[in-house]
Amino acid sequence: MAATGNNTTNNAINAAGADNLSERVREAFARLSNQQKLMLMVAIAAVVALLIASSTWLKTADYRVLFSNISERDGGAIISSLEQLNVPYRFNESGGAILVPGDRVHEVRLRLASQGLPKGGGVGFELMENQKFGISQFAEQVNYQRGLEGELSRTIQSIAAVQTARVHLAIPKPTVFVREEQKPSASVLLYLYPGRSLDPSQVAGIQNLVAASVPQLPVANVTLLDQSGAMLSQLKSKLMDAGLDPSQIKYVQEIEASVIKRIEDILSPIVGPGNARVQVAADIDFSQNEQTAETHRPNTTPPDVSIRSQQSSETASATPSAQGVPGALSNQPPVPATAPLTQPAVPGTGPAAAPAAPVPGQLNAAGVQAAINSVAQPISTRKDSTINYEVDKTIRHTKQSVGNIKRLSAAVVVNHRKEVGKAGTKPLSDIEIKQINELVKEAMGFTKERGDTISVANAPFTVIDKNDSGIPLWKDPEILSILKELVKYGAIAGILAYLLLSVVRPLVKTMLEAPPAHAKNVLGGNLDIAAGDEDENGESGAQGPSATATMDKMLEQARTIAQNDPKAVANIIKDWTGANAG
Repeated sequence: MAATGNNTTNNAINAAGADNLSERVREAFARLSNQQKLMLMVAIAAVVALLIASSTWLKTADYRVLFSNISERDGGAIISSLEQLNVPYRFNESGGAILVPGDRVHEVRLRLASQGLPKGGGVGFELMENQKFGISQFAEQVNYQRGLEGELSRTIQSIAAVQTARVHLAIPKPTVFVREEQKPSASVLLYLYPGRSLDPSQVAGIQNLVAASVPQLPVANVTLLDQSGAMLSQLKSKLMDAGLDPSQIKYVQEIEASVIKRIEDILSPIVGPGNARVQVAADIDFSQNEQTAETHRPNTTPPDVSIRSQQSSETASATPSAQGVPGALSNQPPVPATAPLTQPAVPGTGPAAAPAAPVPGQLNAAGVQAAINSVAQPISTRKDSTINYEVDKTIRHTKQSVGNIKRLSAAVVVNHRKEVGKAGTKPLSDIEIKQINELVKEAMGFTKERGDTISVANAPFTVIDKNDSGIPLWKDPEILSILKELVKYGAIAGILAYLLLSVVRPLVKTMLEAPPAHAKNVLGGNLDIAAGDEDENGESGAQGPSATATMDKMLEQARTIAQNDPKAVANIIKDWTGANAG
């Protein structure tokens, strides 16, 4: 029962305190004028609205560009896919870009790429998949050309510096007449990313790509333009003007870089890292020469004479002269010869060491010997001799290598040496310069007969401030992003501070002004009397009121409370008596 009484007493005291608090709030609010009441309500509403808006703004995801400059067909397909993936999206102010939360941009792009989106403004060979029945040959050729242009555009767009590309092909109609035959041509318009450019090797690669994709299309008939209208197909370097292709230019650059690295590696331990600057120019011979030589050496020295084959032949014949009286008698056959002929010697039976000596009055020719007066006149002889000698012959086939170094030129600048313990520098001595010169010659493979040149100079380097990045602070992207965040939070904090300090605080101060002395209340059943209250005579009670005056004043206040709220007083007394009884 005692506990129940205590709870009831506490509840009554709390209710009385709450009533007193609400009464005090109403009294404080009543002290404001109508204009101040309106300002207070507006200020409180503005603070609440600003807190809610700022919290929502800060929690809102940062939307970034997913795709821009896309066709309407691709835009509709992308939006449908985003809705299926439950990805929130927005459009920018101009409506030319689709925005998604920044932390999901790459994920959404990969998912859309798996679906083949976006397909791009041009169509590819998928145009040939839905051919209508009975289509004409002309329409089929046009669709093929459109598909080829779209595929080439997609291939060129895969280059890192190219944002979009359009390809136009001019393919003439084939003809059977050679004199009327025309070569196809192509025009390519490239839209490059801001700050990007194509070097001559990339331009040549795009030209060869298009030329290799169209039959009988020469590389010279491919024209490239950028978004500003500049012709990229005429972009060539000095080495390309000299007749070198990109691979040969790369080979020259590799040779120069290799020589520079060797020189810097050998000079770094001597002069220190970064204290030498080296430049090398290489003259490379890319000409191709093939030579075939056939040499015949004279074969006249007797010991070196070598006979391959030998052939000899000898003949003798006699032609009879005209005899007798012209007429029938002269046409009679000749009378048989009366002089006997000597038989030729049989080979091997007679002496063969030396030929037989000629006998006077005898004819010896081709192994036949006879009396001269018995042989008909005139007599003709013939002797042939053929000797084939071996002939020396040398065949040499020579092919010179490609990419030989014709000449090297090197320029080396060495920084002054720093003095130990001093801030200044001093130039290198002549002996050190000569030593560096010899080292550079050995490192580059110096050859005087080839015409190589080298120049070594010693000069102080200009000190470069490493802190100077070359980009002003107000252009640095990181600084700009930090400033944006600071401005955003600073604006919210400034508005809140202004509303709280300039509007709400003065009004609250006006509401909480001290009430008159007779209006003080006692909260929670405690009787508090200010030590500095004035007495009935209006004099200050700095020295403290007397005990009788204090007791009288407390009794008066108790009577006032009992008259105003007898229930609370009764509960307090009941609580006291219950506590004493327990």
